[in-house]
Amino acid sequence: MTAGNSAIWPGLAGKSALVTGASSGLGVHFARLLAAQGVAVTLAARRADKVAALCDEISAAGGHATPLALDVADGAAVSAALSDKVFDIVVNNAGTAATATALDHDAATIDRVIDTNLKGPFHVARATAQAMVAAKRGGTIINIASILGFRVAGQVAAYAASKGGLVQLSRSLALEWARHGIRVNALCPGYIETEINRDFFATEAGQTLLRRVPQRRLGQPSDLDGAFLLLASDLSGFMTGTEIIVDGGHVISSL
Repeated sequence: MTAGNSAIWPGLAGKSALVTGASSGLGVHFARLLAAQGVAVTLAARRADKVAALCDEISAAGGHATPLALDVADGAAVSAALSDKVFDIVVNNAGTAATATALDHDAATIDRVIDTNLKGPFHVARATAQAMVAAKRGGTIINIASILGFRVAGQVAAYAASKGGLVQLSRSLALEWARHGIRVNALCPGYIETEINRDFFATEAGQTLLRRVPQRRLGQPSDLDGAFLLLASDLSGFMTGTEIIVDGGHVISSL
């Protein structure tokens, strides 16, 4: 299974990867992208039917994919599912959002966002790193953060806090695990079109927001490919504890 006519990055074929949140959006894109490089992918999400269907699609195209029903917010379940599995690449992509003013963020909403977006990646990173250390193997962990880990917007307080925490978590884990040969980095997308936000960005409010992006456009999942594959491959072997922002210049837009 290849992307286009040939694999994009050297050295990925034959490796193994875990992708969380693989039932929709960027998780599906990253799963297909890795499989296209000859990576054997384990696809994890709560919606087991969705990941099973994606695994069938990848297998039919000549790739190697295994489904895994998993709620990353459940630390015990994560440990049980991953403690004996060693991956070369771990993609912490599972995430959720909530749109409401901070005054209207109820406790259940705050818990849901923080548990999924921050505690979930911590659970997955710990379990997979423990397996790497036990096997005396290194690996690379890619945490999918956001430009909202660096700047703020209205009505997304819990989400912004979770992504800011994820950026700092990535740095902390990178510092601790470098001696084990484990690299941890954050990929921080700006506004990327998915099935979840497509309708919003077609509205006047969405178009107004896009006018704040210097490139004046919505990003596509493929815009993340170069940075993502760099972090997944050994070409980024001297990179750890850093962030790559892919946002069309949004974080440098003028006030």
